[in-house]
Amino acid sequence: MDAVTLAVVRGSLEQIADEMDLQLIHAAISPIISETNDCANGIFHPKTGETIAQGRFGLPVFLAYMQFTVQHVIALAEQQGGFQPGDMWILNDPYIGGSHLQDVQLVAPVFVDGRLFAVMATTGHWMDIGGNVPGGWAPKATEIHQEGIVIPPVKLYEQGRLNEALVAMFKANVRLPKEIASDLAAMSNVFNVGSRGIDALVKRYGSELLGQCLVEMIAYSERQMRSYIADIADGTYRFEDFFDNDGITDVPIPIRLAITVSGDSMHFDFTGTGPSAAGPLNMSRNTTLSSCYVAIKHIFPDVPINGGTFRPITFTLPPKTVLSAEYPSPVGGYLEGVGRTIDVVFGTLAQVIPDKAPAAFFGTTGVVTVSGTHPLSKQYFVGVFPYPGGYGGSRASDGLVNGTPPQSMANFMSLEMSEHRFPLRFDHYAIRNDSGGAGTHRGGCGTAYGFTVWGDCIVSVLGDRVDFAPFGVVGGGPALASDVEFVTFGNA
Repeated sequence: MDAVTLAVVRGSLEQIADEMDLQLIHAAISPIISETNDCANGIFHPKTGETIAQGRFGLPVFLAYMQFTVQHVIALAEQQGGFQPGDMWILNDPYIGGSHLQDVQLVAPVFVDGRLFAVMATTGHWMDIGGNVPGGWAPKATEIHQEGIVIPPVKLYEQGRLNEALVAMFKANVRLPKEIASDLAAMSNVFNVGSRGIDALVKRYGSELLGQCLVEMIAYSERQMRSYIADIADGTYRFEDFFDNDGITDVPIPIRLAITVSGDSMHFDFTGTGPSAAGPLNMSRNTTLSSCYVAIKHIFPDVPINGGTFRPITFTLPPKTVLSAEYPSPVGGYLEGVGRTIDVVFGTLAQVIPDKAPAAFFGTTGVVTVSGTHPLSKQYFVGVFPYPGGYGGSRASDGLVNGTPPQSMANFMSLEMSEHRFPLRFDHYAIRNDSGGAGTHRGGCGTAYGFTVWGDCIVSVLGDRVDFAPFGVVGGGPALASDVEFVTFGNA
């Protein structure tokens, strides 16, 4: 394969995925997508379901686990006679794909000259998914059905015809039906952008040459990743960290990892990790694997991301742990598990490649949800605020200050937009001085923010890292732990 052609095709496919990201961000109604960028888009191999290209504006953990979703939908479609033009599948089942119920995924085929050429997928966070708590972040949930409606893989469109009854069911089970319906339409439309881009690429290069490029792109990334792993000293390296608790029982939950490097491959073994939690800090197996992929991408950032990047990595993940939860375990706080998994990968590999593996990042997304009826507009609202913080230091530099969560990259909503939409006033939003761990290169400082709500509302916080602060590596010190404070006034 000509190297120049391969590079141009790869860049073109990534550009198409970028355009899908931007289309969704600009068209979505809910600020969780339009402001926070809580979404992702990708293009996948039509047979293996492996990632071919992904947008740069989406959340890394979505992009990693969408491969598992696409592979599952491909298998289901084949059982039903194969994809047809105009088909579009929808699901949010976290035990099939990953993450939690709020993250709804759509999957659609791309046909070229009547033949299946690729599969596209998009993920968008819905501001509400039903369940016990507005917004879906339920700190006291003990089963999945308390967190919202579960959508199995079903056809939203069948040969171009919308299943309007299915959309009506969604609208009847969420607190923000107009917003959810509009976001669903925006998500569906990104496939038009992706299809147009792929059609133009086919006209330029032909479907046969493009098909060869897809295979070679995956093989190239695999070779490059194997070459990096081969430079790591063979051996088994171990590390452990802890959740503070599961939100129900105040007992620490261990996350244990052993990484064995052998030649040009790695094996991740999570034996010894704590059992499935009663509360919502569980993750499905696919989400844990995706978290490891995100961590590896941080350590080897120049490897092009596609299905071949992670072929050299295998896993042992015992069933029914907090990192391999099964139905009906709650998973609403999965982002905490993603963060802790990334941290233990960093902590493990820092023992053997300290020049590449950083210290733990701020380690909790600490999602704050504010909801209720707006006292002026009388409209129901849900505001979701993912916490920003500092990244761990490394041999190369100090850690990033006030960064988005590395597992999600979800932006903190602009203060002005938040105050415009919701009945609250931000009192401060500031750098948390001296919060990063000390070291040759210190950890990045986190943030502190506070707001006053001027109407009746429900506030929930789902986070971690109070009892077990983010750790340093190769002699570096820990960061400050998280802290949350509620203050009530008058008769509140």
